[in-house]
Amino acid sequence: MMRTLPDQSVNTCVTSPPYFGLRDYGVDGQIGLEETPAEFIARLVEVFREVRRVLRDDGTAWVNMGDSYASKPNGPIGLGGHNAEAPHVAVRTANARRSSQIPMGFKHKDLMGMPWRLAFALQDDGWYLRQDIIWHKPNPMPESTRDRCTKAHEYLFLLSKSRRYHYDSDAIREPANLTGKGSANGFRGGAYVNGSTFDNAEGGKRTSTGNTVPPNNGVGWGHGTDAKARNRSRGTVPTGWDTSTGDGGHGAYHKDGAERSRRNSFKRDDSKREQAIPGQNKGTHRPDREESSWDIETRNKRSVWTVATHAFKEAHFATFPPDLIRPCILAGAPRGGVVLDPFGGAGTTSLVSMQEGRRSIICELNPEYAEMARRRINAAWLDGAAQMDVFHDSAPAA
Repeated sequence: MMRTLPDQSVNTCVTSPPYFGLRDYGVDGQIGLEETPAEFIARLVEVFREVRRVLRDDGTAWVNMGDSYASKPNGPIGLGGHNAEAPHVAVRTANARRSSQIPMGFKHKDLMGMPWRLAFALQDDGWYLRQDIIWHKPNPMPESTRDRCTKAHEYLFLLSKSRRYHYDSDAIREPANLTGKGSANGFRGGAYVNGSTFDNAEGGKRTSTGNTVPPNNGVGWGHGTDAKARNRSRGTVPTGWDTSTGDGGHGAYHKDGAERSRRNSFKRDDSKREQAIPGQNKGTHRPDREESSWDIETRNKRSVWTVATHAFKEAHFATFPPDLIRPCILAGAPRGGVVLDPFGGAGTTSLVSMQEGRRSIICELNPEYAEMARRRINAAWLDGAAQMDVFHDSAPAA
């Protein structure tokens, strides 16, 4: 299966492996019915070694994994029942091979921590563990438990092959949640300087020590020694602006003169790109900043994603929610890039990849699921089958 793919041929991997002890896929070589958690993790590490081989050096992997509780006599109890692409068959009724003993190191009712065991194992195997993302489910599966909270989240891990990798943060920016009194220049409130709070001025960013850009957007203010005499003739320093002595930083006023910032933009903490300062000509000081924009309506995507589970009637089980994996695909692969899902199931990864102009490769052990994925894609896209590669075999997915 994946061994037939060439090295460095994939941009990103978006997948949800089988959860430990939750379901029977109905095929030989499946993952998830191992006797111990250690055996389960070891097999997944082997799969992701192959994923790392086919990934480009700037590639990423986005891995969703749910958890289980240790239980007896019929093995672990899965959480939530939303392993994205697996059938609803309980291990305790479908797998007679399974031991009735709680795995060594666990107690009855222990949360097994499988997502983090996998994440740390992949990290130990050479992957860069970049982030844990919380998939918050507003419609979690009901639970009858009375001694803990109902589980309403799963983990989505972002891993990379290299220290530097492709990640398009602009493609997944989210609406900014601005509250309170705002201003046209994107900064709320005024600076608190020497016991007084000052109103925001257009073009000015205020800090706890003063403002970083002169009034009037800095127009007409020079910098350097020769400009100080000219600057002094332009007027007195307005109240509330930094008047510290010495040369100081660019954009600050001085008692013996003022200087204009040599920059025509600044970088916000949550922004990938430089942001333009209103009133200053773009590219005047740095041509490469000319395409910077003044963006106060969006922000860098946060690490808690609220996505409802999504049912696919033909599959009769909960599938990978398209809205959960769409940001992964947009950030992880450029348009025209290749997205891999080694546990393809109902084909949601391919479906979303095509919708976003990416190519896709999915691997699926069960021929029935592979055919289901083809039908699902074709129902949405008339030419979907020609764009999707589906490998199905009886061999393990590695």
